[in-house]
Amino acid sequence: MHQTTKQRIIESSIRLFNTEGVANVRLQQIADEVGISVGNLAYHYKNKEAIVSAVYENLFEAFSEILAHFLQNPGLNDLDEQLDLYHAFFSQNKFYLIDLFEAERSYPDIIAQWQGFVSKMLLQLRKRLDYCVQRGLLIPEPAKGIYDILSNNIWLTIVFWIPQQVLKGQPSSKNLFKEAVWMQINPYFTPKGLSEYTSVVAPLSGQF
Repeated sequence: MHQTTKQRIIESSIRLFNTEGVANVRLQQIADEVGISVGNLAYHYKNKEAIVSAVYENLFEAFSEILAHFLQNPGLNDLDEQLDLYHAFFSQNKFYLIDLFEAERSYPDIIAQWQGFVSKMLLQLRKRLDYCVQRGLLIPEPAKGIYDILSNNIWLTIVFWIPQQVLKGQPSSKNLFKEAVWMQINPYFTPKGLSEYTSVVAPLSGQF
């Protein structure tokens, strides 16, 4: 499929943002990466702010698609498939975390949208736990608030595990990423839940 110039600008910008950080990338660098002149770049996006906004618009669209992959299929493999999507997203868009605090200062509207996605993500994770309890895959909440903490910890893992591994100089493969999530859920499995996990999910992650 032939890419449009705008698509090439967005993808080139993401590559540069991942390595240099949003604040450090100049229009000339983006133009050079795309293979066009700065004038041609300005024809499509009048300034860097417009490029950043377009990049985030693409990110939000991709993230919305991940959130839409919620309880599309019954069983634990539904979460496992969504974890695949999360790993791909955060691996391809590392600059989001690199520039989190810079974005908060320079692009408050973008941060506000991210906060909305975070709220939806946390709500989904919490609902998944309730759904698993209803299906008899997880034990009832051992104490009030335990599953709120668990869903928050899973969220932290999904969002921050990859940069943490990079910082420690350790691998950040998809299977390790998913294992880091599932091992938090594992202590709460019922025998039925553990059986479904070991027969359906673990083989896909190479854990057995």
